[in-house]
Amino acid sequence: MTDATTPGEDLAENQDITERGSNRSQRPDSDAFKTFIMSNWEDRKDLGVTRGEFADFTATRRAALSSRFPGARLVAPAGTLKVRSNDCDYRFRPHSAFAHLTGFGTDQEPDAVLVLHPVEAGTGDDGSDHHAVLYVRPLAPRDTDEFYADARYGEFWVGARPTLDDVTELTGIEARHVDELRDALAKDVGDGVRLLVVEGSDDGIEALVEAIRAESGAAEATAEAAADDELTAATSELRLVKDAYEIKQMRQAVDATIDGFAEVVRGLPKATAHRRGERVIETTFDAHARLEGNAVGYETIAAAGEHATTLHYVTNDGAVRSGEMVLLDAGVEVESLYTADVTRTLPVDGEYTEIQRKIYRAVLDAADASFAVAKPGSKFRDLHAAAMEVLAARLEEWGILPVSAEESLSPEGQQHRRWMVHGTSHHLGIDVHDCAQARRELYLDGVLEPGMVFTIEPGLYFKADDLAVPEEYRGIGIRIEDDVLVTEDGCENLSGALPRVPEDLEAWMASVRG
Repeated sequence: MTDATTPGEDLAENQDITERGSNRSQRPDSDAFKTFIMSNWEDRKDLGVTRGEFADFTATRRAALSSRFPGARLVAPAGTLKVRSNDCDYRFRPHSAFAHLTGFGTDQEPDAVLVLHPVEAGTGDDGSDHHAVLYVRPLAPRDTDEFYADARYGEFWVGARPTLDDVTELTGIEARHVDELRDALAKDVGDGVRLLVVEGSDDGIEALVEAIRAESGAAEATAEAAADDELTAATSELRLVKDAYEIKQMRQAVDATIDGFAEVVRGLPKATAHRRGERVIETTFDAHARLEGNAVGYETIAAAGEHATTLHYVTNDGAVRSGEMVLLDAGVEVESLYTADVTRTLPVDGEYTEIQRKIYRAVLDAADASFAVAKPGSKFRDLHAAAMEVLAARLEEWGILPVSAEESLSPEGQQHRRWMVHGTSHHLGIDVHDCAQARRELYLDGVLEPGMVFTIEPGLYFKADDLAVPEEYRGIGIRIEDDVLVTEDGCENLSGALPRVPEDLEAWMASVRG
């Protein structure tokens, strides 16, 4: 037996399966083609890159992280392109820790890695204990195959990448070629330098870090894994209190989101006329988000009628009917990747029915109770407790709760949670559920501080087949969600320009529709 093909045998039969995806491309590879495509180009023009508005803020964030890990090399990857299907990738979004520490947003910068290198105490960037370097894949010269042949990174395919100088100017961080990364990570590891990586960002980089540790005889894997957990939590906890730049971005995201809600209201007649009216609502908002920002911050929930009782309903293919409501939970993600997260439950015809208004009022009162405790010194968990007290009391008043409100609110009770199983609040920012890796004592048990941004979003959800409630309640789901900034003496409702009171919301819808 031989590996050689016999005369006349179809060579395609021996083509490796991993190479067959290129059969469609018919890419030229003659020497004449290569010589011609690499010649006769103007010199590239200066892109005019200037230092980003975010750069001073990200430097402060990196310094704060540095202070927690003296002597350790800290690795925060942007992540890689992810395959959507076959050889087509999803639009890239950098890992949130990387974006927060560098300022990169939109679809910047796949395969990049931020490394904070340990230096002598106080001699690093801005007097910190680390020097930051961004390892990136820079713009390739036009006399390389990457220029025209690389569908993922080549200039002919995806446009010109920034140069190393561009990256340095934009971010204020020294930029080096990503090919230097391995040697840079391995330096002095096992000889006094710990190597830590943000988890869940890039499997390849995490594997590289593990390999370097093993080669250097560094600390036991369990100890290093615990240290990685600590770094991952720290990058999340850095975002619990927003700086001035972040708050500005949040305001822009919220304002764009409110405009998107208005677009949806204008499009409600089209939604009611279409067999997939929820999809009309979804695409109306999502198109607005793409036009005015980077994208949506999460999958839009456009839940009409009974679909509103499904908390994370994103199928959005149902009808939108007269006399019902539509729960719209949506947020615009701006180019810096900060996102809003706003919900209104809108009457399709512009006016609530009596039972809809009754349930809406209960949810609004619960939200207002939560707002009342949203101030410095309160605990994050107080936001939820205040809303639950109102909902339990209202359910008791309606004769729905099988026990007293007091008994239901006890840890042993919780019967009222049948109709609201989710929490009332979550932190919000560069992730819709921001700071998710923060320690419990800093998140759920944390004390509210000026600069924190979170949602307040109580709801009531009575499923169509819920025999525990009167028939007129069944099939109604209502949630009201606002984005809240803690101030020095209370809080600001960032989304307050979008009416919340039912009569105000009805008047706003009428004005928007003209």
